[in-house]
Amino acid sequence: MSLTRKAFKRLHYPVDVIAQCVRWYLAYSLSLRNLEEMMAERGIVIDHSTLHRWVIRLVPLLDKAFRRHKRNVGLRWRMDETCIKINGQWKYLYRAVDTTGQTIDFLLTAKRDAAAALRFFRKAIRHHDQPEVVTIDKSGANTAALASLNAEKPDEETITIRQSKYLNNLIEQDHRNIKRRTRLMLGFKSFRRAQTVLAGIELIHMIRKGQFQHPQGDGLSPAEQFYCWLPK
Repeated sequence: MSLTRKAFKRLHYPVDVIAQCVRWYLAYSLSLRNLEEMMAERGIVIDHSTLHRWVIRLVPLLDKAFRRHKRNVGLRWRMDETCIKINGQWKYLYRAVDTTGQTIDFLLTAKRDAAAALRFFRKAIRHHDQPEVVTIDKSGANTAALASLNAEKPDEETITIRQSKYLNNLIEQDHRNIKRRTRLMLGFKSFRRAQTVLAGIELIHMIRKGQFQHPQGDGLSPAEQFYCWLPK
């Protein structure tokens, strides 16, 4: 809360206006210019570039705050990657969910190979307990990454690798939220900014799934849970 309070102090608009713009941009299929027009109808003049700066500045702080209160996830993971266009080139967003559809973690990478998959698994395990089973498709790169992780562990602690495209439909369906939101963005211009915006979209998606665990969040709507973090 102290981090977000300091960030908002440096922005010259009311907290509720900034927060609403950031949430609407991440949650709905709106462009920055759509938001600029909507705010103008309310008598609030904000340039679309200012709206973008708010998103880039605040999402990392909100993501950090959310991870402190994220509900525990299951130990049986479904992992897959999807394509994201950045500056005219395809990059890769690695994602995983548990068997109930709860988001485990995500990582944007420039390449789709064993090294990228390994980075994703190390990040996910760092933030969560090691999974018992990981279901993947027939990707050799993902298999190699898991085999590399298992090679570092004694036999009784290894991760069971299961390859099944049918069972992985759960994660493939979950990609749709990302695809739906990024479709109107016409591609990102910067890898780092894409990382930030995608983290914000994932954050909103996790809140909608009920993955926010905090005393203030009990019984509140997803929107109200998002606003819980903001300084009063």
